[in-house]
Amino acid sequence: MSDTQKYPVLSKVNYPSDIKQMSITELKELCKDLREYLVDTISEIGGHFGGGLGAVELTVAIHKVFNTPHDLVVWDTGHQAYPHKILTGRKEALKKIRKLNGISGFLKRNESEYDAFGAGHATTSISAALGMAVARDLNNEPNRKVIAVIGDGAMTGGMAYEAMNNSGILKSDLIVVLNDNRMSIAPNVWQISNYFTEMIAHPEYNKFKGQIWDLTGKLDHFGDRLRRIASRLESGIKAVVTPGMLFEALGFRYFGPVNGHNLYQLLKIFEHVKGLKGPILIHAVTEKGKGYKPAEDHSQQWHASTPFDKLTGKLIKKGGSLPSYTKIFGEALIEIVKSNPKVVGITGAMPDGTGLDYLQEHCPKNYFDVGIAEEHGVTFAAGLATQGIIPVVAVYSTFLQRGFDQIIHDIALQKLHVVFVMDRAGLVGADGPTHHGVFDLSYLRMIPGMVIMAPKDEAELRNMLYTAVEYKQGPIALRYPRGSALGVEVKEGFTALEIGKAEKLIEGDDVALLALGSMVNYSVKAAATLREQGINCEVINMRFAKPLDTDMLDYVASKFSKIITLEENNLPGGFGSGVAEYFISKNYKNDLSFIGIPDKFVEHGTQEELHHLLGIDPAGIVERVTAFTRLNKNHEVPL
Repeated sequence: MSDTQKYPVLSKVNYPSDIKQMSITELKELCKDLREYLVDTISEIGGHFGGGLGAVELTVAIHKVFNTPHDLVVWDTGHQAYPHKILTGRKEALKKIRKLNGISGFLKRNESEYDAFGAGHATTSISAALGMAVARDLNNEPNRKVIAVIGDGAMTGGMAYEAMNNSGILKSDLIVVLNDNRMSIAPNVWQISNYFTEMIAHPEYNKFKGQIWDLTGKLDHFGDRLRRIASRLESGIKAVVTPGMLFEALGFRYFGPVNGHNLYQLLKIFEHVKGLKGPILIHAVTEKGKGYKPAEDHSQQWHASTPFDKLTGKLIKKGGSLPSYTKIFGEALIEIVKSNPKVVGITGAMPDGTGLDYLQEHCPKNYFDVGIAEEHGVTFAAGLATQGIIPVVAVYSTFLQRGFDQIIHDIALQKLHVVFVMDRAGLVGADGPTHHGVFDLSYLRMIPGMVIMAPKDEAELRNMLYTAVEYKQGPIALRYPRGSALGVEVKEGFTALEIGKAEKLIEGDDVALLALGSMVNYSVKAAATLREQGINCEVINMRFAKPLDTDMLDYVASKFSKIITLEENNLPGGFGSGVAEYFISKNYKNDLSFIGIPDKFVEHGTQEELHHLLGIDPAGIVERVTAFTRLNKNHEVPL
């Protein structure tokens, strides 16, 4: 079946201008086609799923009513914007979304003029949109509208409220659409969402409204007067039982809740508010995964998906049965918590992604989800630590960046024992530069008193977690990559590691490879190939980026003229920088070379593709070591 037959309305649409003259009937058919196209495409290639299905009508209504791209639309979170991409010239490109050299899974300003603001992390839209609205006023462009679409849990972050407060003060013309699907990536911990649900379902409120309107409809001018009185009374009730009171206190005119899947209602309210002045908030209630039954029934599971059978909803599994590092961590934490109930786990709306869903299921009293609010989560952990609790903050490396100030001021400065477990450290693959965890070694290494570990395999991960929990002298962090573990034997129980001590894995005479974390296995593989070529590498599993094993570094400096550091982190300020700093302090004259992530933002692709492109896979290491060992001492090796 051709696309014209399968998607009869969508096949006619490439840009928002194509829908301007469509009737409400055609627009509804367009929504059906959009959902069908999303299911067909993502079932084949994988990607973010549930949020986009729930935002179809909102997307169509916005592009119908507003004059995009002249009118600016900011999407937050970015993964609800797949329908937006389809309607803005990227319909065919969606088939290669999140693939190497394909379009991004998030918004990117250099990808389309319709992407007004890049979005990878959440809660940014209102701040950015307010900045655009103020710039519009400064540029004297009164006819330009600015719309922020915030949803999928992004309102759990405090930055959104800071932006709303500032919006109310500045009183700039700004429209905020709250896409309330009652979900973050996990079920919302946002207490306000309870008001939303209760309001919509409250029988007494709906009964009251219906009776008043039925009664006054039978009267003449007295009916009109009574309806005005009833409207004022209704506003008073809504101020008590809906979040309108909160948003209006922040300076917004509140409209809603409205059915976010009622296209006619959305078009009507957008037409109404686009001419209003000042900050406006439209509260639209949607269903995550709308239109695809498995995603409706299990919205958390279907936030994003690998390829799946669209008829059954079953995932298409590819080869490999090794557990992920995430699972290894989650199961190890349960063992530790059961033996020490003072240990708790903290996540920022990512229990599945960090492995804390295991703790949530087996030890719910020791599990805390703070929402998409990493800054709060870090200081929350600090408060727990002051009272003898041992918080394990499990977070994606890229998201911990948001709590950087809190790590310094609230934890490190007070020498509080908080454990940071950074999942998705290194290059994560398809989610691209907003999600690559390639800065944590650099931004944590500068903090006084911080201990930083990286395991070479799953057995060492378990022991490092135990070591971190037993460590009492201040903050301690460990990082591990996305994906499957190595399949090494995992013994029962745990063994504490000596802080700051490395281990020698392979003896060699020609060059020393000082490897950290995920680069250890790559180094071992590269060393085997190099040995066949007559180059004998000594491979050291450094284990700690801070404190460094200075005894090991002294030994290596005395034995080898050529030394290479290897890390899956940005080179500036990372593990290799720490080694170089130590060598300079000791006035060592060894030749050093550094293998890691170059000083640039790396685009999306599979982990294997990106490792190969950057030359940090075993083949790339072999090439670098071969070239390095052939250089004279005075030759410079480029980073």
